[in-house]
Amino acid sequence: MPAVHTLLLEEALQDSPQTRSLLSVFEEDAGTLTDYTNQLLQSMQRVYGAQLNTLHSELATQMADRMIFPMIQFREKDLTEISTLREIFGIASDEHEAAMVKYSRLPKKKENEKVKAELVGEVAYSRRKQHQASMQYYCALNALQYRKRVAMLEPMLGYTQAQINFYKKGIDLVSKKMDSFLGSVSSMTQNIEAQLDSEAEAMRMTQRELLSMEDTVYMPDRDPAPVNRTLIQKAGYLNIRNKTGLVTTAWDRLYFFTQGGNLMCQPRGAVAGGMVLDLDNSSVMAVECEDRRYCFQITSPNGKTSMILQAESKREYEEWICTLNNISRQIYLTDNPEAVAIRLNQTAIQAVTPITSFEKRGEGSPNPDRAKPGGMQSSSGASQKTSSAPEPEDLIVPGTPIQFDIMLPASEFQDQNRAGGRRTNPFGETDDDCSPESDDSLLQQVFAVRFLGSMAVRSGQTQEVIYEAMRQVLAARAIHNIFRTTESHLMVTSSCLRLIDPQTQVTRIGFQLQEVTQFVAHQENGRLMGFVVEGRDWSEDDEEGEPSFSAFVFESNTEGEKICYTISLGKDIMEAKKDPEALVQLLKNMPLTNEGKFLLLDSETGNTANGGAPDEEESEA
Repeated sequence: MPAVHTLLLEEALQDSPQTRSLLSVFEEDAGTLTDYTNQLLQSMQRVYGAQLNTLHSELATQMADRMIFPMIQFREKDLTEISTLREIFGIASDEHEAAMVKYSRLPKKKENEKVKAELVGEVAYSRRKQHQASMQYYCALNALQYRKRVAMLEPMLGYTQAQINFYKKGIDLVSKKMDSFLGSVSSMTQNIEAQLDSEAEAMRMTQRELLSMEDTVYMPDRDPAPVNRTLIQKAGYLNIRNKTGLVTTAWDRLYFFTQGGNLMCQPRGAVAGGMVLDLDNSSVMAVECEDRRYCFQITSPNGKTSMILQAESKREYEEWICTLNNISRQIYLTDNPEAVAIRLNQTAIQAVTPITSFEKRGEGSPNPDRAKPGGMQSSSGASQKTSSAPEPEDLIVPGTPIQFDIMLPASEFQDQNRAGGRRTNPFGETDDDCSPESDDSLLQQVFAVRFLGSMAVRSGQTQEVIYEAMRQVLAARAIHNIFRTTESHLMVTSSCLRLIDPQTQVTRIGFQLQEVTQFVAHQENGRLMGFVVEGRDWSEDDEEGEPSFSAFVFESNTEGEKICYTISLGKDIMEAKKDPEALVQLLKNMPLTNEGKFLLLDSETGNTANGGAPDEEESEA
């Protein structure tokens, strides 16, 4: 006998479109069975009405008891119950949707605890009511899968037995195989009844277990479970903002799920979901939107497509952002994506945990043998391979604070506006080497970058310190949920590096090129690059000052190797200026523009170079 398909009671609370689609199959089966039962009952009544004479009175009695009565009982009891529970389930679902709409409109700025508590109670009550109605409806539909097999067999079996009793004298006409067939049918009917009883008892136990859960299960934003940051698949209901006019918007509650590298959406009543957005290399960031909580925005790599979604709770909000970021990194394409996601999360946790001298370096540490070219070689032979990689605590002091943004003081911003963008030294000296008016360098290239973080380091003569700084900065951003970054313009010349605000054209920070001791791009994520700047620490009352080093980490819109190549070229030009013959030889080997500058790549800043306001984005690293 083929297996009986049933609805899973555990999926009643989530109420996903997949469950609704499977439920529609059961409902269609129940409707077809109802029509068939009515037609079959009419046919049976016509057969019963044909037995008019006294000779067939015994046959008519047996048909009424064994054929018509079971069918009437099945129609009036089981099918009517299915219809009633379906109406109750629909009413409960509508009430829950109405309660969720009220709760989603709950403001964040002017939050009223009394109103919030009433809405949370209303959502919990409607959700529990829907849960109970759905489980009763599912149980009735599951029982119908067993009951319909018996209901169709009993009338046929009663009719056959009545005919056998009626033609008792002609028993030779009935084969012994018919007796065995009837016996097997009766045995199968008993087995189905036994299975129905056991399944009904199991469903009752499951229903009691699910209903014994705490009320926090039904309350939004009350889930005590921790946030899982290693997910590569996620599904659930989200509110999506849609434009209904030039300035008006509307929010719709839809079911979203991820499939591979795509974000899918399945409205209620749809058989399958459709693709909404390709998540590969997309960016995800938290946004403030229309006084609603837990909103985030997904933007395609080219920036032409974006959507704003709202999660139900803070845990769902953080898990959706982490999951979409994992998919954006294309972790799902690896052989074991779950293990890769767990390893990245463990690496992130270790990055903000002090490491003792007895611990070995993690597997996620960069391999110096695969380092990309671009860093300067120290005079002590730092380019040669060492027998063992330096420990993380030898590169960066454990617990070193990380700066995630470069803030320009208001006074300095006003001074630069008055001076036309020039930075003024408070001791009366002007930074002529880095000012745009005095910069007559042969090289001037601008890159669109996003500042990720900076921190003090112990050494400036090895590329390993940049890799370790990248690891700690990215890990700290992941641990503390710092997703927003601000786009800036990194200008590389033959004399200095300058980080410029594209909106105001104000220099946020600048470095002399001779102060940059190391620069390198990440081996695996080519859009990450960093450099080390040497400074002086005057806190020890030393006339010359102790050397100090700081690492800066950036994410670019292009390959970081191009930025490293440009910095290396700038250093070559700076050294060549000391020797006129070397400068002439360098000019011969490199193509120049009409203005006499080195011809490199086109500017990557686009329209923002003209003073357009940049949007805050989330780092894709």
